[in-house]
Amino acid sequence: MVTYEHVKVAKFIDRPNRFIAHVDLDGEKLTVHVKNTGRCKEILVPGTEVILSESDNPDRKTKYDLIAGYKGELLINIDSQAPNPAFKEFIPKCGLFGSDPIIHSEFTHGDSRFDFFIEDGDRKIFVEVKGVTLEENGICRFPDAPTERGLKHLRGLMAALDEGYECYDKQRTSHYESLYVAYTACREVVV
Repeated sequence: MVTYEHVKVAKFIDRPNRFIAHVDLDGEKLTVHVKNTGRCKEILVPGTEVILSESDNPDRKTKYDLIAGYKGELLINIDSQAPNPAFKEFIPKCGLFGSDPIIHSEFTHGDSRFDFFIEDGDRKIFVEVKGVTLEENGICRFPDAPTERGLKHLRGLMAALDEGYECYDKQRTSHYESLYVAYTACREVVV
């Protein structure tokens, strides 16, 4: 499970590049690390409340990671490292992949490396997990920007389908409130 310690609420100011942002924390302007290199422009809007996680590493250039932000009433996790551990924890509990699936992370097939290869008896399943940070009118979308890598993964999944594998492109919403709904809807995203 992904957990965050030493969490603080700040106000987003701006994002000079993909890796850092400026925030106002208790009246002080700070530079923080953004844990997602995607655009996130629908979330990271000046004045938006954002969630920071304080690092205890004294050698870091920034003291905080920006891990989430509010869009209206929705708290959206933008930490690109969170979806895979959350989904891996979910796999044996969800019932979609049998009672005792064998889970392989970062599995290479053809010219692609997929997030998961799951074996359940005769079933052989590839799953690619995406954290979703783009929300429009209550619908989560991926990607929030053009991506050659994402297209390569989809082509790899289509090739695996042609070879007889089951394939899923799991677009995990990062909205905390929608977590259960997103997981139970997993079958709806079959490529």
